[in-house]
Amino acid sequence: MVILISLGGVFEFYDLFFTGYVAPGMVQAGLFKPESLGIFAALGPLKVAGFGTFVFATFAGLWLGALLFGYVADRFGRRVVFTWSLVWYMICTAIMAFQTTGFAIDIWRFIAGIGIGVELVTIDTYISELMPSSERGRAYAINQFITFCVVPVVAFLAFVLKGTQPFGLDYWRVVILIGTVGAAVVWVLRRHIPESPRWLARHGRVEEAERIIADIERRVAAEKGVTLPTPQAVQPEKEGRGSLSEIFGPLYLKRTIIMSIFNMAQVIGFYGFAAWVPTLLMHRGIHVTHSLEYAFIIAIANPFGPLIGSLFADKFERKTQIIGGLAIMGIVIALFSQSSSPALLIVLGVLFTLAANVMSYAYHNYQAELFPTRVRARAVGFVYSWSRLAAAFAGLAIGVLINGYGVPGVAVFIAISMILGIFMILLGPSTRGLSLEKISH
Repeated sequence: MVILISLGGVFEFYDLFFTGYVAPGMVQAGLFKPESLGIFAALGPLKVAGFGTFVFATFAGLWLGALLFGYVADRFGRRVVFTWSLVWYMICTAIMAFQTTGFAIDIWRFIAGIGIGVELVTIDTYISELMPSSERGRAYAINQFITFCVVPVVAFLAFVLKGTQPFGLDYWRVVILIGTVGAAVVWVLRRHIPESPRWLARHGRVEEAERIIADIERRVAAEKGVTLPTPQAVQPEKEGRGSLSEIFGPLYLKRTIIMSIFNMAQVIGFYGFAAWVPTLLMHRGIHVTHSLEYAFIIAIANPFGPLIGSLFADKFERKTQIIGGLAIMGIVIALFSQSSSPALLIVLGVLFTLAANVMSYAYHNYQAELFPTRVRARAVGFVYSWSRLAAAFAGLAIGVLINGYGVPGVAVFIAISMILGIFMILLGPSTRGLSLEKISH
């Protein structure tokens, strides 16, 4: 189940990371003109390609999907939204791939982003509700290991296809279409994923929930060859209306504020480094050709952070893992800003990537645990949406900093954000080994 759910997350990461690789091809095709990009034109052609209107449309769609449409998974179920948000993405992205003007591409990019924004919120909600407390950390680690595997794939596809015209299409159109073809295959596979029993029980469909749980227990017992222990009674969730206003009430307001600020802080380090690796390397004296090669080597490290984390994901508090990841990110980016040796820059880039991805799976797990079933999807959507909004503007800020202050300026920006993220997480509750119902109180 975790593998099938994770395949859905592959497309959010494919979608996010192909942005920096296809935008230059769009600029070369004349789809985006510097004079039509307003404030983004000041960043120059390279930065316009990476952080112009196309990128802004991406994150604006992700923000709207996470913020306004998270409620649909609470209202209509995790499984149906999980499936149809991917269909939404497939159709809109396929249409986008054949547009011939920058404005039309931005519009369809924005609409496709809404579907992806809903998708990731639903994935986080889904995994937390299907996994027992003792395995929840490892499930998120495996989930992100699978999703991050696509990052070096995107880099490789763009590198191999750049300058070619497969099937008579520009390479960037083919890179986009590959994601929609893969999504169609996964959509068929995911029909085997059950609805969340917690969501069913919450909506009075207790018999259906019992059947799903019984089937899961039967399969686990057969796989392990053991008799499962007798289920322990858990404290039921408090009753509530299941409206978004609950997350601003006395019980959850602190958690909502903490995770909203945290999401804005963490994304500055996470995407601020990942999206700007080639440029950061060039500013440390690496030639443009070598910077792309080194960036690809660093990209290969992406899946290994969660894979390593799967060994200790349930052995330490989520808070400890998040704080450790943020601290390492802050220290490493400071060292990176002062280094000029290619070998050392690669090592530091790999360390930053590993730490960032340990932090990533741990906080996705953590924020889904903090809210009750009745509002989990919309609460996760609300707090996570701030990372989408912050990412849109953080890219612009990093572009300005790197031009004015170089890599040290970017390092200070990221380090301050990491410190803010650590402070926020320190204020949150502990969750390891606790049932979702217990945490909700």
